[in-house]
Amino acid sequence: APMASTGKKMNQIPAPAGRLWEASIRKLTTIRRGASAFPAAVAGVDGLVDPAGTLAVTSSSTAYQYSGSEDADGAAAEEGEEEEAGSSLGEPTHSEQLLDSGDFYQGDLRGNLPHGTGKFLWTDGSMYEGAWRSGRAAGRGKFSWPSGATYEGDLAGGYMHGQGTYIGEFGDTFAGLWANNLRHGRGTQAYANGDVYDGHWRDGLQDGHGRYIWRHGHEYIGTWKAGEMHGCGTVIWSEGDRYDGSWEDAKPMGQGTFRWADGGMYIGTWCQESGVTHAKGVYYPPSGGPAVPVPREPRDAITKLLEELEVTEGKTVSLLPSQKILTWPGVEAVLKKPVWRPPEVSADQGRVSVSSVRRRSSVSDLDSLTAGEDGGEDASTRADRAWSRTLSCIRAPPRPGKKQGETISKGHRNYELMLNLQLGIRHAVGRQSAPTSLDLKSSAFDPKEKVWTRFPPEGSKHTPPHQSCDFRWKDYCPLVFRTLRKLFDVDPADYMISICGDDALLELSSPGKSGSFFYLTNDDKYMIKTMKKAEVKVLLRMLPAYYKHVRNYDNTLITKFFGLHCVKITGGIQKKVRFVIMGNLFCSRYSIHRRFDLKGSSLGRMTDKPLDQIDETTTLKDLDLNFIFRLAGSWFQEFCRQVDRDCELLEQERIMDYSLLVGVHFKDRQRQC
Repeated sequence: APMASTGKKMNQIPAPAGRLWEASIRKLTTIRRGASAFPAAVAGVDGLVDPAGTLAVTSSSTAYQYSGSEDADGAAAEEGEEEEAGSSLGEPTHSEQLLDSGDFYQGDLRGNLPHGTGKFLWTDGSMYEGAWRSGRAAGRGKFSWPSGATYEGDLAGGYMHGQGTYIGEFGDTFAGLWANNLRHGRGTQAYANGDVYDGHWRDGLQDGHGRYIWRHGHEYIGTWKAGEMHGCGTVIWSEGDRYDGSWEDAKPMGQGTFRWADGGMYIGTWCQESGVTHAKGVYYPPSGGPAVPVPREPRDAITKLLEELEVTEGKTVSLLPSQKILTWPGVEAVLKKPVWRPPEVSADQGRVSVSSVRRRSSVSDLDSLTAGEDGGEDASTRADRAWSRTLSCIRAPPRPGKKQGETISKGHRNYELMLNLQLGIRHAVGRQSAPTSLDLKSSAFDPKEKVWTRFPPEGSKHTPPHQSCDFRWKDYCPLVFRTLRKLFDVDPADYMISICGDDALLELSSPGKSGSFFYLTNDDKYMIKTMKKAEVKVLLRMLPAYYKHVRNYDNTLITKFFGLHCVKITGGIQKKVRFVIMGNLFCSRYSIHRRFDLKGSSLGRMTDKPLDQIDETTTLKDLDLNFIFRLAGSWFQEFCRQVDRDCELLEQERIMDYSLLVGVHFKDRQRQC
């Protein structure tokens, strides 16, 4: 059966399943691999981890331990030290003090240090009002610059860290998440010139998925890397022209489609040569006439339009709150030491430079203050502690997981089948218009609703010339699957590039028990499975109920289906290959270190691989699972409710063989990532 991602109810396990589960747990203590087969992990239902560290349940069941920011561990540890230091400083008092430097403080003190709520005014006109811990701004507060710029939000150890809003002197604003004085996480930046960016940030630069709107009306929606448009994305110019495809360093690169405002369309491969945009592909006239090789040159049009897509650079803060030194009486050591600043960010890479951290790190003012109180540490010890804390803030990228499968290159037995599949997908997605409504008529689900298209090697009125064999292409219920892709927020250009881009598909090493073969896209987003005719009939029969279910329940754990197709080889050897395109449940920015196929049974539910051969590609079973997943109360209840709903659908459609697929990411504590 095509379904493979749901499981039994977990909060109330009925007999005899409950007894089987208890027996499985008891057997865990005597399994031949012992209790050290897997490291301990805390698991959660996989989903999109938002910048604040909350977890949204999605169709994938990957479980991993994650905190909202890699810097949060270091910040929390630092705050814990400050709390401990604060508790030993005596009882709190309220005071107003005019310091010798001319600075002024009004608020709570503890051990002659600001601790609690207070206001500090510097002689240069800067002001901070909010929470303090052991002489540092920490908690909610507002910092004002002499220029009129303000920051209001969370601080930790003097750094802008957490949720906060910055308003610049020229009217530019940023509202979102910060980490060590840098925009990091989800946030919205409104620039002084009228441009707006809403999306994800990393180390002060746009990185991840985001939407940029220029003041002239142009718009980009897609992925970013180090402040540049990079990856899959769509640009819509104010005049109506549009490009959907792959980007690299803010330039079209790879597979893409350019549409003129008059309806003309060019589908091809884009590249950059000597700073000039070039393309090679097929042009489709606006009237829907025959496709001909490039009678209309897209290069000049898109080159002119790209000149209008200049991303505004954000204003830098001249003096950060963490750089303000407290001129507190009796703490001369603090005045002589530079305050630690966050790591430099390279504009071309958007990553923290370790060398810059080593060059600029120093003993912080808090380290000097607490050490001066107890006299138990020398300067080198304090410096080592400060440096180790600095290292904990450096983000190490997740180590890439092991690639599965064999690349289908020229000479592979299924190379022509892959070419046919890619030609068909490119044709089906590129020629179809986006659905206008999610409400479908019953006729759209008719199994007889299918479209045949012939692909001769020399090309035709509707198909481009190609180097594969003559074949026919069938789309089953095309409107339904096109609407499903819209429902699942799949961008057509992203979908087409993942399957039909320059990277070949990967054939998984061994077929399943059904005899089907599995293919994986190079970006791990989509899985393609060959199907028998009987399986296609089952999927088409349950398609109306499936569509209704996934539309009603956004957090369904059932596999996402994106397309159902057939390739028929014509000529002397006639052959039909039917296949379905599904979402890969283990597509995640985090490496999946262990994967489990769980059925709630103990009979034969153990892998036969020896311990030294188990890796991240091994599918483990119920009796291989020897740790417990712990979910927050609300997540657990929602998870159980969703499993119940999904199982009801499968029982209604008489699907009896299904399981819960779980992936686990182990957090590398030594690397603090």
